[in-house]
Amino acid sequence: MTEAASSEICSVEEAVGICAAGDNRGIDMILSEEGGRLLGVAMRMLTRRDLAEEAVQDTMVQVWRKASQYRAETGSAKGWLYTILRNRCRNILRDETRLTALPPDELTMMQDARQESVTLEGWEILPGTTRLKDCLASLDASGREAILLAHVAGFSHGEISARLKVPVGTVKSWVRRSLVSLRGCLS
Repeated sequence: MTEAASSEICSVEEAVGICAAGDNRGIDMILSEEGGRLLGVAMRMLTRRDLAEEAVQDTMVQVWRKASQYRAETGSAKGWLYTILRNRCRNILRDETRLTALPPDELTMMQDARQESVTLEGWEILPGTTRLKDCLASLDASGREAILLAHVAGFSHGEISARLKVPVGTVKSWVRRSLVSLRGCLS
């Protein structure tokens, strides 16, 4: 891991620690370090800026409330942060009342744009030689694609199934096996 990446992870971990101590400067530190990327991930998943901003705000509220529950031995603070964001985005996508506020033709256009906007090519260009990059390379193509669609693009198993034209059970198996392989490779 590069020194820059190490200090970046440390600063997010330190910010979570500051939040756990009850100091709201930790939230400011997280937002200054990761705010743009958090919003970018949320925009990629939700395709609407208002919903993406809401997801980031809800994520920061969860971080504030649960910072004392974070344990470094279970994973990086940055991973914890993005997991909270991904889950929040998925909850927003499941909440049809937000999406039905759009006229049906705009909703269809938004959902089509989300499907088309996800490209999995180029995952290899992760900066430097990272363990994650090496571990992703070790997965078979279908498992890697399923993992990236689920955990980077935020698609549900059903959406991945439709996109890849395979049964949902197959997608679930690919994701499960790939997560086990990644966990083993990264530990």
